[in-house]
Amino acid sequence: MSHYSHLTQAERYQISSLLKANCSKTEIASILNRHKSTIGREIKRNTGKRGYRPKQAGSLSIERKSNNANKITDFCWAYVTHLIKKKYSPEQVNGRLKLDGWDKVPSIERIYQFIYTAARENKTSLREHLRCQKQRRKRYNSGQNRRGKIVNRVDIDKRPEVANTRSRLGDFEGDTIVGNKHKGVLVTLVDRKSLELKMKPLPRKLSTQVINACIDKLKNEIAHTLTFDNGLEFAKHEMITNSIGTEIYFAKPYRSWERGTNENTNGLIRQYYPKSMQLDQLTDVEVQVVEDALNNRPRKKLGFLTPLEVKSRDWSVALQY
Repeated sequence: MSHYSHLTQAERYQISSLLKANCSKTEIASILNRHKSTIGREIKRNTGKRGYRPKQAGSLSIERKSNNANKITDFCWAYVTHLIKKKYSPEQVNGRLKLDGWDKVPSIERIYQFIYTAARENKTSLREHLRCQKQRRKRYNSGQNRRGKIVNRVDIDKRPEVANTRSRLGDFEGDTIVGNKHKGVLVTLVDRKSLELKMKPLPRKLSTQVINACIDKLKNEIAHTLTFDNGLEFAKHEMITNSIGTEIYFAKPYRSWERGTNENTNGLIRQYYPKSMQLDQLTDVEVQVVEDALNNRPRKKLGFLTPLEVKSRDWSVALQY
C-alpha cells in the first residue's frame, strides 16, 4: 500500500486555478500526480457558497484536523507526556501506543505539535527531552522550497506586453516532466502563439543539463522570451541569455496558469508518457516522434490548424520582430 500524504496549500492553489481554467477532476489529478478520488474529495469537502477557494479549503482542513485531535483524551496526552519525559521520541511514542492497542493514537506530527505548543505556552518543558532540541520545528513537507533561491530572477510582470498578447512567434514557456521514481526527465518548451513543442530527454534534472537542453532546442529558432516556473533546475537561466540572447522570466509561485500553454501541452505529452513510466531510457529519436505527432495535431485554439501550419504561416512576420 502506497503512503498517502495530505494535500499541501500550494496544491490547493493549483486546484483553484485549474478549476477556473475549466479542467476536469481527472485532468487536475493528472497534473498534480494525485488520485482522482483525492481531488474529488477535496473539492466536495471544501467548496463553499462562493465555490472552491484555496484559503478557505486550508482553513476547513485545519479545523477538521483540530476536531480529530480533540478526540484524543487528556489521559492519553498525560501518558504521552510521561513517555516523552522518559526520552521516548515522538515516533517511538506513536509506535508504542499502537503496539499497546490504544484506540486513539496521535500522529507523530501531532505529538511534535503538542510538545512545541506546550513550550510556547510555558505549560511544560517537554522539548528538553527530545534528542534534537530546536526552538522551532520546521515541516519540510509543507510545500515550500527551502533549498535555495534563483539568483537574478526576473518576474513575469516585467515580461514585454507583446509576449503576453501572443501576437508573435518566439515567446516560449518552459518546464520539465519527471519520470516515475524520478528516473529520467523531459525538458519541454512551447511557443505561446503557435503551440509548437520542443522536447529533449535527459537522464537527470540537473540545472546545467536542463539549461543546455534549452539552448540546444532554441539556438536555431527565433526566441524572444522564455518563461519558467520556479524550479531550481532553471537556476542557471542566465546561461541562456548569455548564449542565445533570449530574455528569461519566471511565473509567480503557485500560479501555474501563468504558464498554462506549457501545462496543457505537458498533459498531451502524458498521453504518450504516463506518470507510471520511467523516462531514463528514452532516446532523442523516440522523443522526436512524439514531438512531431503533437506539432502536426490540429488544435481547437488554433482554429484546428496545426502548430507547424501556424508557424509556417507567420514565419515571415516573425522575422520582422
